[in-house]
Amino acid sequence: MSDAVLSLRDVTRTYESGDEELHVLRGVNLDLQPGEIVGLIGPSGSGKSTLLHIAGLLEPPDGGSVRLDGIDAVNASDDVRTGLRRNYIGFVYQFHHLLPEFDALENVVLPRLIHGELRNKAIPEATRLLTALGLEDRLTHRPAELSGGEQQRVAIARAFANNPKLILADEPTGNLDPKTSDAVFASFRDAARDEGVSALVATHNIGLVERMDRVLALENGELVSYQPTE
Repeated sequence: MSDAVLSLRDVTRTYESGDEELHVLRGVNLDLQPGEIVGLIGPSGSGKSTLLHIAGLLEPPDGGSVRLDGIDAVNASDDVRTGLRRNYIGFVYQFHHLLPEFDALENVVLPRLIHGELRNKAIPEATRLLTALGLEDRLTHRPAELSGGEQQRVAIARAFANNPKLILADEPTGNLDPKTSDAVFASFRDAARDEGVSALVATHNIGLVERMDRVLALENGELVSYQPTE
């Protein structure tokens, strides 16, 4: 659809494995609408991370198109793709990848400074995001001083730091225990709703499925609508 935040058409990706070819994605089609939270499930090796990497312009498809906010990202220049990644997309991974020498606030402020924002403007916005995620008392704590759930909340705040339209999350709670996983995903979902951001979330956690707007499954390299069994 024309107003889709992310639109994939006939996306293919094949990898060489010795003398064999692994057809990971076979003509994937996807439209992600503004404010929509979509789950992406499938067994290990099914291509979930590859799909997220292509959607996030971290690797090119072998064929097909990727459009972000209507912009043809596949045929765009390197500068345009870099700008789209920086200004349009936020990433959340299974491991937080926070900078250990910086505290929580600094980890969230840094992307805004790189983006060119003045520090006196970046700090209040980063504080707002961290407070919304329940970390108002942990702003000056470094990652080693935070629990696993708190570290992941900081990573989520960092992903929202540059006001993206799209968040791509790859197993964002996969490194957490079930109780913490549930709480962190609730924080992620609430932040996406509050900020009006679309999200594509790859997960093995079927328990999170019912909390998303819809869920897609990768099966034999194709995306199909997931219908939970009764």
